[in-house]
Amino acid sequence: MGLRIYNTLTRQKQEFIPIQPMKVAMYVCGVTVYDMCHIGHARSIVLFDVIYRYLMSKGYKVIYVRNFTDVDDKIINRAKQLGEDWKSLAERFIGEFYIDMDSLGVLRPTFEPKATEHIKEIQNLIGKLIEGGHAYEVGGDVMFSVDSFRGYGKLSGKRIEDLIAGARVEVDEKKENPLDFALWKGAKPGEPYWDSPWGPGRPGWHIECSAMSMHYLGEHFDIHGGGADLAFPHHENEIAQSEAATQGHFARYWIHNGFVNIRSEKMSKSLGNVLNIRDILAQVHPEALRLFLFSSHYRSPLDYSENSIREASVGLERLYGAMASLKGLLLSGGTGRDLPDELIGISDRFSEAMDDDFNTPRCLAILFDAARAINRMSSDSGSLPESTPSRELLSEVDAVIVRLSRDILGLLQEDPETFLETLRRSAAKHLKIGEDMIRDLIVQRASARKQKDFQRADQIRNDLASQGILLEDGPSGTTWKVKNSH
Repeated sequence: MGLRIYNTLTRQKQEFIPIQPMKVAMYVCGVTVYDMCHIGHARSIVLFDVIYRYLMSKGYKVIYVRNFTDVDDKIINRAKQLGEDWKSLAERFIGEFYIDMDSLGVLRPTFEPKATEHIKEIQNLIGKLIEGGHAYEVGGDVMFSVDSFRGYGKLSGKRIEDLIAGARVEVDEKKENPLDFALWKGAKPGEPYWDSPWGPGRPGWHIECSAMSMHYLGEHFDIHGGGADLAFPHHENEIAQSEAATQGHFARYWIHNGFVNIRSEKMSKSLGNVLNIRDILAQVHPEALRLFLFSSHYRSPLDYSENSIREASVGLERLYGAMASLKGLLLSGGTGRDLPDELIGISDRFSEAMDDDFNTPRCLAILFDAARAINRMSSDSGSLPESTPSRELLSEVDAVIVRLSRDILGLLQEDPETFLETLRRSAAKHLKIGEDMIRDLIVQRASARKQKDFQRADQIRNDLASQGILLEDGPSGTTWKVKNSH
């Protein structure tokens, strides 16, 4: 069975069949650049980065588009608060966005369009909607008529009658229907504007994504994605205006990721618990944050806490430690023993998990099982070198794990020994015993073991353990790490 994706539009998993064989057109809603990016942004962007990577690994040619909203009420208001030009503010936060995403190892999409660079396409689409009777001018604004589109609500499952009756609907006397939304906003004094057939103004939020996605991907494309908060009204409105303009289908598969909660509470500015990516990365390794972000299935809520990010850091160290042990096993060679079950068919089992609606938690479980098997072999090989598989088998396992972790999940980008040494040096700063002394005691212990003075060797191990130092014996010698370093 091939790739199956949960489609928000149909509310079920469906086999992924692209419009063009072995080609995928994907549009993901990006950020509104008026502030630093937070962990909610990171979850969505890293998810679609993994999807992008996985589709390419399956041989698809992927055209991936992720936009920037660079003119918006939030941008204009923030610029006024800071006494800054709105355009320079947007560009500044685009630069900050790239710093965060580069730190997280996020690949650049094929295209990253900005709303302000596609005013012509936006105006042309609005003109089509007016000509087709789906939009109307009123007081310098252009509004989309929800009543003109029979399929409104099909993505979110919401009924128009319930929405009109709901307390969340804003009252606006300009609207023919309370659900109608702005395609073009007439200019207010002191705000940015562009000339148009309906007077000076700027685009509404929803229309920009329809115009840019169709400009780069065509009127009908494969995947549209974003956070669950965008399903209504943003994506619902995108479908309405796009399909009303083209009289055809818009995106085939809709993918939405779940919310991030902070210590079991919804993340929101009103609660003051918004966590910026930059602040998190000041405390943890970027790959630990990546690992945390797909430790739960993407459609489920994800709860951030000090304990959960600590567990992700420990998990990352475990993976790097296993890869370092595997390199030690490769250096020592072996006698041709069969691989442990956990190391057989890793690639196939990983692909099965990803093909099941991008089940990254199961992928991580497969990698952690492999890490345990590697560490078990490494521990055994200290006294039984003949118990390890052949160098050829181990080399194949090493290549597979690195490919899956690095190329698809974006993990294990560093040399294992370098990563672990950096970790040790950082943790050792808080110890009373110096690194030189630790290394000297390891040499003494190795000498004692060689002389079969196991009492002395055990005493050195126990003395170091009492000071927070754990020794690990492997085929390439003894290494150390700080206990509870996270």
